[in-house]
Amino acid sequence: MPEQTLPIPCYVMDETRLRQNLSLIRRISHEADVEFIMAFKAFALWRTFPIFREYISHTTSSSLYEARLALEEFGSKSHMYSPAYEPETFSEVLSLCSHVTFNSLSQYAQFQQEVVARQSEVSFGLRINPEYSEITTELYNPCAPGSRFGVMAADMPEVLPPGISGLHCHNHCESDSHALAHSLEHVVEKFDPWLRQAQWLNLGGGHLVTRADYDVDHLIGTLRRLHQRYPHLKVILEPGSAFTWQTGELYAKVVDVVENNGIKTAILNVSFTCHMPDCLEMPYYPEIVGAKHVDSPDYGCDGNLYRLGGNSCLSGDFMGTWQFAEPLRVGDTIVFCDMIHYTTVKTNMFNGVHHPALCLRKQDGSTEVLRMFGYEDYRDRMD
Repeated sequence: MPEQTLPIPCYVMDETRLRQNLSLIRRISHEADVEFIMAFKAFALWRTFPIFREYISHTTSSSLYEARLALEEFGSKSHMYSPAYEPETFSEVLSLCSHVTFNSLSQYAQFQQEVVARQSEVSFGLRINPEYSEITTELYNPCAPGSRFGVMAADMPEVLPPGISGLHCHNHCESDSHALAHSLEHVVEKFDPWLRQAQWLNLGGGHLVTRADYDVDHLIGTLRRLHQRYPHLKVILEPGSAFTWQTGELYAKVVDVVENNGIKTAILNVSFTCHMPDCLEMPYYPEIVGAKHVDSPDYGCDGNLYRLGGNSCLSGDFMGTWQFAEPLRVGDTIVFCDMIHYTTVKTNMFNGVHHPALCLRKQDGSTEVLRMFGYEDYRDRMD
């Protein structure tokens, strides 16, 4: 399906690039003797799960609905971590999951009876807080002072509680192998007695192994050294972004160009707050085909400078200033790069704005529309 016939706005995922990422992840898994599982919090486009099943066997969930998606659409029980489980749904969680991790000792105590009774069917873990992270954006730092995530070493009992067989640690966000190596130094220093008691260690997500400059060999070496220290531990990584990093774009169109105090804004048929929320949350400036971001724009020059504005009523629904090769006109296509991981799962229908279609560009070059959205999708969310 050529660009002219795409149902713009739409997200288009590229199967060839996806398989390249998956092949690298599978290689690391084999060479480092670790299991990679995919985190639904970053990607849950279930129509593409058959591709993933060729490379990995399991996924990780953060909620009851994600756990159901794992079993019903991916075809295997998930590993699950939630900041807090509810008594009304915990039994269903246990029926859907192979691994369940508690965020706190108090949550474990609340469900201890179920843990002891079901430990032969479900492997239970405890999230630990190494009190160390190299994440610089506070919004994404799970080890910030006062964090609600995980148990600190000072609060751990001398022996792992009955039924607990694993430890879970998550303190990365699009991080490199050296950040993991530094983290493991803190984890080993603080939690060595419990690592020797555990059967598995989940190192969480945020390992951006498919980024072009990621030091894969250093990662493999780091994980092998971890195995040498704890040969009994099964090691698990659950990256989100890495699986679908740089695998697709968001296509949008210019619907108007407005000017205020010399600043031109191209208004698009997509919204940053609805369709690219991480741009505003992080914040970060996405790569745009045929344009470059300008840090200190001089709107007085004739340089085809434009702000890009979304189609919601939020005043801050715009991003920076961009320079294009040619003046923008109504009907022009704007292509935002790397808009698959986290983006597709965090979209919303604020203002009832039209939701982009979901598409897959196959290896033969053809494009399949996986899902179109309409008024009923907006209406039925509030029925």
